[in-house]
Amino acid sequence: MSERSPPSVGNWLAGILALIAAGGLGYLLPKPPATNSQAPTTEAIASPPASKAGSPPAQSVDFKPPSEDQIPDNEFGAMVRLGEAIFHDTQGNAKEFVGNSLQCANCHLDRGRLSNSAPLWAAYVAFPTYRDKNGHVNTFQERMQGCFRFSMNGKAPAYGDKVLVALESYAHFLATGAPTGAILKGRGYPTPPKPSNLNYTNGEQVYAQKCAVCHGADGQGQAASNKTTVFPPLWGDYSYNWGAGMSSIKNAAGFIKANMPLSQGNTLSDQEAWDVATFIDSHERPQDPRFKDSVAATRKAHHDSPLDMYGTESNGVLLGQNSTPSGPRVE
Repeated sequence: MSERSPPSVGNWLAGILALIAAGGLGYLLPKPPATNSQAPTTEAIASPPASKAGSPPAQSVDFKPPSEDQIPDNEFGAMVRLGEAIFHDTQGNAKEFVGNSLQCANCHLDRGRLSNSAPLWAAYVAFPTYRDKNGHVNTFQERMQGCFRFSMNGKAPAYGDKVLVALESYAHFLATGAPTGAILKGRGYPTPPKPSNLNYTNGEQVYAQKCAVCHGADGQGQAASNKTTVFPPLWGDYSYNWGAGMSSIKNAAGFIKANMPLSQGNTLSDQEAWDVATFIDSHERPQDPRFKDSVAATRKAHHDSPLDMYGTESNGVLLGQNSTPSGPRVE
């Protein structure tokens, strides 16, 4: 990919002000046919705790993570701080496991603290849990391995690797005092009511009006003069791959509705959020690491949903057919 020029002064200042207001980086999530299909049940960060037969449903409770100044001044605290540093600057602190231009904090805003942005504190207490995505009970470390493999388009650190231990320590700290067996308010991404039709053209217009100022008209984001990502790419070779949860229109719509534009969450209508998610997730991106045999076979195995554009045609292109290989790129 060719060098991208640094953002203009106007856009740079606008971005910095937005970051100060929101306390973290975030990203939105690309003409497919409209669909009348109802939203299927799709996976969040983790499935809600199951209640035993005859027992009352799990309670929904408020929770606030501890402040940074409460990190203990000991060996565990040092590991927590390393995890926070990796989470905020994954490119600089775990580059060997990353294959795109994203940071963990792009999907989990305010360094994993913000409610309705898949906060770490809510995810941590939800594990171990069964996940439909891989058909077995996952530990928290295995869940993070999936983040590196799919959302970061990289490779999974080995179980027990210092990167995973540090991230798990940070999540553990943020969840200090959080109850298990309860549904914490603000976990995952809330799903806005699905409109009867998804409109790619309307999503393209919303993107141009509300998103392009940060993420670029070409969806490739913006970088500082030192090549550090300021606003991440939403499609293309340096974005999340086809196996990432954000490639689901439902997940993308939930994130967008609650959090975008940055620091202006819940200002888009439900229709706008779903449509711009449809527009973004109808663009090509790196291949699903689970690809086997063909795009059609991979869609049937892993993307068989009307809210997943992989293996469908968009603007005359079969999505997934021309994807670059997944995994870390050799520059």
